[in-house]
Amino acid sequence: MNRRNFLSLSSSSVAATAFSTSWAVEASDPFALNYAPHFGMFKNVAPGGLLDEIQFAYDHGFRAWEDNGMSSRPVEDQKAVGALMEKLGMTMGVVSAKTGIGELNFASRDKEAHDIVLKQISETVETAKRVNAGYMTLVSGQVDPRWPREIQFSNCIDLLRRASEIVEPHNITMVMEPLNRFTNHPGSFLQTVTEGFLICDAVGHPNCKVLYDIYHQQIAGGNIIPLFDLCRDQIGYVQVGDNPGRKEPGTGEINYAKVFSHLKEQGFAGIIGMEHGNSMKGKEGDMAVVEAYRAVDPS
Repeated sequence: MNRRNFLSLSSSSVAATAFSTSWAVEASDPFALNYAPHFGMFKNVAPGGLLDEIQFAYDHGFRAWEDNGMSSRPVEDQKAVGALMEKLGMTMGVVSAKTGIGELNFASRDKEAHDIVLKQISETVETAKRVNAGYMTLVSGQVDPRWPREIQFSNCIDLLRRASEIVEPHNITMVMEPLNRFTNHPGSFLQTVTEGFLICDAVGHPNCKVLYDIYHQQIAGGNIIPLFDLCRDQIGYVQVGDNPGRKEPGTGEINYAKVFSHLKEQGFAGIIGMEHGNSMKGKEGDMAVVEAYRAVDPS
């Protein structure tokens, strides 16, 4: 399907008045893994808006998408995105429940904070349904210095068990994301994939898993492939970005060709979110992202 022919799908504000033709191609072969770009990553080569970016990604072999900001978009835009992705046979990855990186919630015993989290999750379920998303990102907020760390883990487990009851009827999997404290998120409660494993294993619910962000884990301590294998049973979603810089593969120190080959060999068929920026500006930068994934894809 050509991007220029999709205008008839929706009269939503996301529909473009004109599509870029400079980078139009015949549809590329799909990647071997389900890499998921996000809005803004291809804005220069697909300047027609949200739908144009998705169609561009499809034409270049991507079969998944993710958007942390989906809940903040107008409902008509959410519906249009969901309709296009269904038409193309693409899979929507995570939408964020906006549980708050800098907030004190999962680690605490504060009832009001817990109620806010549960409300955010309930509201995000409706967004996820509009775009056919099967995953919802949660971040664990800040460390609560009032409690021993073991008690904080218990608090988090109790809250996630309650949250699991909200998402289960809608077949949505919450993925809790550990965040590194050295470069990006000082004071973050969950900091490593092994801590995420401990939490989700204790929750013991199929709709509560770990989001394994390889960029964060590289900063937190590395050991990327062995930890994937150790925590595999509780890993529901993967995100990537090279380090340092958090840009596309090949711009930093992580051997993504080896990492992706291992994921393929181990039968990982889930989504790999491209949660990083572009290392270069303009159309050349957008296309460099596509080329970077072609270079490391185990196809």
